[in-house]
Amino acid sequence: MPEDQQQHRKDAENEDVQELSAPRSPVIYEVVRRQGQEELERPVGSLFWSGFAAGIAIMASVIAQGALMHKLPPGTPGREVIAELGYSLGFLLVILGRMQLFTEQTIVTVLPNMAEPGWHRFATTARLWGIVFLANMLGTAAAAFINIRFHLVSPELAHSMLEVSAKLLPMTPSEVLLQGIPAGFLIASVAWIRAAASGGEFAIVLVLTYAIALGGFTHVVAGAAEAFLLLFDAQAGLGQVLGGMILPALVGNVIGGTGLFALLVHAQVRQEM
Repeated sequence: MPEDQQQHRKDAENEDVQELSAPRSPVIYEVVRRQGQEELERPVGSLFWSGFAAGIAIMASVIAQGALMHKLPPGTPGREVIAELGYSLGFLLVILGRMQLFTEQTIVTVLPNMAEPGWHRFATTARLWGIVFLANMLGTAAAAFINIRFHLVSPELAHSMLEVSAKLLPMTPSEVLLQGIPAGFLIASVAWIRAAASGGEFAIVLVLTYAIALGGFTHVVAGAAEAFLLLFDAQAGLGQVLGGMILPALVGNVIGGTGLFALLVHAQVRQEM
């Protein structure tokens, strides 16, 4: 074979190897960091309304779980395990719809701070966190109020949704916090894995959020949807909802998403940056 043909073949093989190779960790880190930088530069109105829409959309998780519980008669083998598949619906709507979900931002917007720390960057991150969290909470509260007070769903489905939400009632604040750490870690990993994978976003979100439901972990936004349902149905007071359910879940999610996942991600690429 002529030398130029051999060289052409080697070049083609090298291109094939590069296409089939998984991206290295520093490359994934840079992709997620740039995504975070873009989010930090978005205007307040865009962040708020995107976060508000996410709060409303996450109610689909509770609706889907309640619908599956309602359709599956008591005593059905694996009834709860099947119903927990519905938990992923709201996250699929929010994440694939590119809406602002607070817990996903715990890694995306923190990596720019770790790469180039500074007070200005910290302030912009705190600004985004505050806007998105407030918008998520207002969205979930609005969705819960409409479902309970305006009877958006049938009484039977509403009863099943409250049955799903009632698992929060016996939990202590410390239990909510501790169960929030794995949830924060798993949701933060969604952004990282999506950046590493060339496709399959639907399966990534489905599997990781289903794992949260199976483990009984507490996610602050999805949990807020459940907590506000209990509030507007008079099964829980405002103090219990805010101080015993939402705040501990928030702290746990931040520890899992920022304190664990983001720090570990940064540590593994720090010397290669």
